[in-house]
Amino acid sequence: MSQFYALSLGGSSPLTPSCDCLAHRFENAADNGTRERRYPTDMTDAQWAAVRPLLPVPGRLEGRGGQPEAYCHRTMLDAIHYLVDNGTKWRAMPADFPPWDRVYAAGAITV
Repeated sequence: MSQFYALSLGGSSPLTPSCDCLAHRFENAADNGTRERRYPTDMTDAQWAAVRPLLPVPGRLEGRGGQPEAYCHRTMLDAIHYLVDNGTKWRAMPADFPPWDRVYAAGAITV
């Protein structure tokens, strides 16, 4: 069985660099810039605190191999929430989210 995130509540900010997801802490998510939290579908800090411990640890961090994760987990979930709430097409997602094909791949795993 996969291990899950450990719950730790930190400070909050409207930008993702303060994100405490494992992709920011141990992977390459910080390389992809920041995203301001601007949409009504973006998770609040309280929602993120509830969801974060339920996410599985990336396989690479458990020694199963794979590439480092390049995008923030919270941003990926925000993109999926945006898509579901607004009913947009994958390719019509706003440019401040990760590329649509990466969000699609994450959605296929998470949903």
